[in-house]
Amino acid sequence: MSFLELHDIMTHFPIRKGILVRKLSNTVKAVDGVSLEIEQGEILGLVGESGCGKSTLSRTIMQLIPASSGSVLLEDQNLSTLPRNEVRKRRLDFQMIFQDPYASLNPRMTIHSTLAEAIKQRHRSLKGSELDQKIAELMERVGLDQRFRQKYPHEFSGGQRQRIAIARALAPEPKLIIADEPVSALDVSIQSQILNLLLKLRKDLNLTMIFISHDLSVVRYISDNIAVMYQGKIVEYGEAEEIFNHAKHSYTRKLLEAIPCIPQSA
Repeated sequence: MSFLELHDIMTHFPIRKGILVRKLSNTVKAVDGVSLEIEQGEILGLVGESGCGKSTLSRTIMQLIPASSGSVLLEDQNLSTLPRNEVRKRRLDFQMIFQDPYASLNPRMTIHSTLAEAIKQRHRSLKGSELDQKIAELMERVGLDQRFRQKYPHEFSGGQRQRIAIARALAPEPKLIIADEPVSALDVSIQSQILNLLLKLRKDLNLTMIFISHDLSVVRYISDNIAVMYQGKIVEYGEAEEIFNHAKHSYTRKLLEAIPCIPQSA
């Protein structure tokens, strides 16, 4: 069995019209029959344009949005059939990094409080100096000075906030990280730092990742395999270099053609 398996995932949203009697008028097929297998330690790049269903798929894997049909198997356990309280417990093993770290961090909590709360989801009895040491190690791992732990999110730059968000995702000691456009709001120089950090964390912690982006060049840099999503379906899948050098689907080729390039000077 693969570490994570998606079997024919469909996530549909009904559209209803009417005032007194709301009747079903249409259905939005955000995710429409996605099947994937991801091995432990792999980074899968999920790429596609805005609105193709990438984020809905990630939230379906996280069990934040229920699938209309299909199953999500993590280590051979079907998450789709678990009761909500069991999903909450199992979610310690799979965490998410969002696109906007400022929106995902509580502005009223210091970094110390944010990380302490996340750590104690796994280690409820941890406190005092042991908890402080755990927070210091976590901040060091993501490249943050522990002297900043009593500061609030608004006191950090965008890149630093994303490092905080990564630290919070790592705090419960997950096995799977889903990163949804984690570098798209950052400057190019900061993007490379965050990408290199994620690669180092994968190596050091043997993490499995799903890296979601609309930028194929970024996905190529970080991913082992790439899945191209279009209108709720996976239209192409393969090794990163194979996708770039021998794309088969017309939509993939259009994405590749859209990558900006600097013309060579004469």
